[in-house]
Amino acid sequence: MEPEMEDKTLELMNTSGMDSQNLVDDLSPKKTTVLKLSNGPVVGSRKRPSEGNYEKEKEHCIGLFDQWSEADQVEFVERLISRMCHYQHGHINSYLKPMLQRDFITALPAQGLDHIAENILSFLDARSLCAAELVCKEWQRVISEGMLWKKLIERMVRTDPLWKGLSERHQWEKYLFKNRTSEVPPNSYYHSLYPKIIQDIETIEANWRCGRHNLQRIQCRSENSKGVYCLQYDDDKIISGLRDNSIKIWDKQSLECLKILTGHTGSVLCLQYDERVIVTGSSDSTVRVWEVTTGEVLNTLIHHNEAVLHLRFANGLMVTCSKDRSIAVWDMASPTDISLRRVLVGHRAAVNVVDFDDKYIVSASGDRTIKVWSTSTCEFVRTLNGHKRGIACLQYRDRLVVSGSSDNTIRLWDIECGACLRVLEGHEELVRCIRFDNKRIVSGAYDGKIKVWDLQAALDPRAPASTLCLRTLVEHSGRVFRLQFDEFQIISSSHDDTILIWDFLNVSTNGQSEGRSPSRTYTYISR
Repeated sequence: MEPEMEDKTLELMNTSGMDSQNLVDDLSPKKTTVLKLSNGPVVGSRKRPSEGNYEKEKEHCIGLFDQWSEADQVEFVERLISRMCHYQHGHINSYLKPMLQRDFITALPAQGLDHIAENILSFLDARSLCAAELVCKEWQRVISEGMLWKKLIERMVRTDPLWKGLSERHQWEKYLFKNRTSEVPPNSYYHSLYPKIIQDIETIEANWRCGRHNLQRIQCRSENSKGVYCLQYDDDKIISGLRDNSIKIWDKQSLECLKILTGHTGSVLCLQYDERVIVTGSSDSTVRVWEVTTGEVLNTLIHHNEAVLHLRFANGLMVTCSKDRSIAVWDMASPTDISLRRVLVGHRAAVNVVDFDDKYIVSASGDRTIKVWSTSTCEFVRTLNGHKRGIACLQYRDRLVVSGSSDNTIRLWDIECGACLRVLEGHEELVRCIRFDNKRIVSGAYDGKIKVWDLQAALDPRAPASTLCLRTLVEHSGRVFRLQFDEFQIISSSHDDTILIWDFLNVSTNGQSEGRSPSRTYTYISR
């Protein structure tokens, strides 16, 4: 024992009239006795015999204890605790637990720090937020006044495309991302809105799994040759490239043809557009750049010797590929200032499709190979081999490449190591188009069918092959040439001269059989 503590202990002994033996007895672990009960022995603690001077001694010790510094008090208590038995430790622990707990959510607003309490609770998910509201009235007040259900919905809209799409389609986005004004509903509105959103999401996912959809059909009625080779859409319009050399722009809501762009002397095989321009590639070997709103031709690129089969552009870079077996990389300073940077060669057959990001350019060919090139240097990186026949389509994103071939299979590849991760089988003819997101793969083939696949299951080597295809959609009467999809719909085009919109959001279930729904047909007749 340190001298200072020894002095304090002796002081307690002398002033309370205890001899040294009594102090040792009091600070030593208590002896135990075995109590005989009917069902066996139980260990219990012996109660301290009542003594007339205990209360006086206790009060006197507490008085001395109060005079010491906090450090000395802690040290003394530690010494006392070290002399106690396990049972006593448990009793003290139970006594201390509630004393050590702090309701910081209630305490912070009392200190004028409501914003900190709100910020802490804003990280909760929906289930935890529901539980937090039931803790006490003060927690419920913090959640309500902090509009935490609104913030939770806003967080989901920012990070999840399905939530964002629902907010736009169901018109509740107008109540989000606004400061507290008279136009913003109370927290209770968002509390009741959240389960409705969850129900909508569950319904949409069930519609995808079961193939329930509302079908809309555009009959293009091309005059000479039939077929819609390519398309792209947004919330307002669908732009399609046709076999009859034209580009047709359709109103997404009314499905009426708004405009026809002419100028190509061959079929329009590929296209892409943004808010400013439409870029198209044709079997006439040219690439044309059109102004979106006016339809004016801004530029014509003449480089390839044969049909331009596919193209992609983004962030000032464009890549085109051709039946002439080459890939052209272009710098796009502006719609009228496009210059050839590099020509990539290496394929031994027509290059049917290209895709790229900041790291890689990926191309696929009728020679059965996928080639990977560096985007920055245009140097060749590697070849992916595996398909038994020519490759007609692919998409590349976030290290994953998904390709479709005339061997009727779909393959998933890791672009970094070149490994084939999975082979999907089910189509009966050439797989002509393919797209994927973080949930599913959608493919279209010359068998006229569109198949929806579970991407996450396909990436799991333990998943049985029989579980990978979620649904097969059959409505086209000809080869499926191109498709795109989002969380709510698939839009596809075909050799049958139609564009189909498969809507998984607005599904009427009145008397409809699963997987099929009455279709609305819109016919455009050329004048």
